[in-house]
Amino acid sequence: MPTRNISLTVEQDAFVERIVRAGEYQNASEAMRDALRALRQRRREDALKLKALRARINNGVDALDRGDFLEVADADLDGYLEGLTRSSDEHAS
Repeated sequence: MPTRNISLTVEQDAFVERIVRAGEYQNASEAMRDALRALRQRRREDALKLKALRARINNGVDALDRGDFLEVADADLDGYLEGLTRSSDEHAS
């Protein structure tokens, strides 16, 4: 297995030491491998969220290109946004 030296802050080192002593991991290497697995998973999730966001942006741009949009006057914007929030909350329930 490859070996790599890393530098940790005092707080990070204390955390690793504490979770190893608590028996959550057999050693610091095992804890670091788990941390890297979690980082990899978070990056995958972030990439999926970004992909979904880009798709929604493209859908919005396409709607604008088709003229499928609603103009809201500046004075009415707060009320319109509150209505969207209420509608979104109702759908989530």
